[in-house]
Amino acid sequence: MSPGPARGRTSGADGGAGRRGPVRRWQLVRAGSDAVPASTRRFMARARRRRMRAALPWAVAAGVLALAGLVAWTLLGTGLFGVREVRVEGADLVTPVEVRDAAGVPDDAPLATVDLAAVARRIGALPPVERVTVSRDWPDALVVRVTERTGVAVVPRGEEFLVVDAAGVVFRTLPRRPAQLPLVRVADPGPADPGTRAALDVLAALTPQLRAQLVDVTVESLARINLRLRDDRTVVWGDATRGADKARVATSLLGRKADTIDVSAPDVVTFR
Repeated sequence: MSPGPARGRTSGADGGAGRRGPVRRWQLVRAGSDAVPASTRRFMARARRRRMRAALPWAVAAGVLALAGLVAWTLLGTGLFGVREVRVEGADLVTPVEVRDAAGVPDDAPLATVDLAAVARRIGALPPVERVTVSRDWPDALVVRVTERTGVAVVPRGEEFLVVDAAGVVFRTLPRRPAQLPLVRVADPGPADPGTRAALDVLAALTPQLRAQLVDVTVESLARINLRLRDDRTVVWGDATRGADKARVATSLLGRKADTIDVSAPDVVTFR
C-alpha cells in the first residue's frame, strides 16, 4: 500500500510543501471628493440646505422663547426692574407723601406687575383729586399725574368752611373763608344734595356784575333761593330754572334804589 498524504502539510500554489499564503487585511479608506460623482455631490448639498432651512424656524423659535423667558424672569422674578421711585406731578392740595401712601406700591415691587388702574383708583379716592393717571417710567419709576379739584364755593360749618367744586364735592376744610370764593348756605353739602346742585346752578348763571356784588347764596328750599348783595340788598331768585334770564334782569336793575329785587318770575319783576 502506498502511504496517504502526510497530515499537517499543505501544498502552496507554487508547489512548495508546508508554506502558507499571505493573510489579507481589509482597511477602510475615505474616498476623495473627486471619487463622488458631481451629481451626487449636488444632490447631497441640496439635501443639506433643505435640512438647514427646515431646522432654521425651529431654532429661531427656540431662541425667541429662551430670550422671552429670560426677559420675563428678569422683569418679574428679580428686583432689577423694581419700583424705586413714585414721582408725583401736579399735586398741590395733597402732598407727594399722601399720594405715595395712597398708591400703596411696595418698594422694589416688579414694575411690570404693578396694576396701574388699581393704583389710580386708590389715589383718586383722595378728596382733592379729581383725575389721576399712572404710568411706568422704565427702569424703576412710577409717574403719577394728578389733576386736583377747583373750588367754586364755600359752605360755612361752625367755625370752618367747606370747599366744594363744580360737582358739589366737598374736598377741603379751611379755618378761614377764602376771599375769592362765594359763600353758599345749604343744609347738607355734597354732590347728591339737590340744594347744593341748585346753588351751584345759580352761581354758574350769575353775570360778572352780580358776582361782584354777591355776599352769599342761601337755599332755604329748592323753590326759595335768595341772593344777598352788598348794602344789604336781596335778590329773590326762586328756583334754579331760567337762570340766564333771571341774571340778566337782576343785573339790569342793580342801579335801582331797591332793597329787594324779585326775579323769581323774570317776565314779571317786582322790587321794593
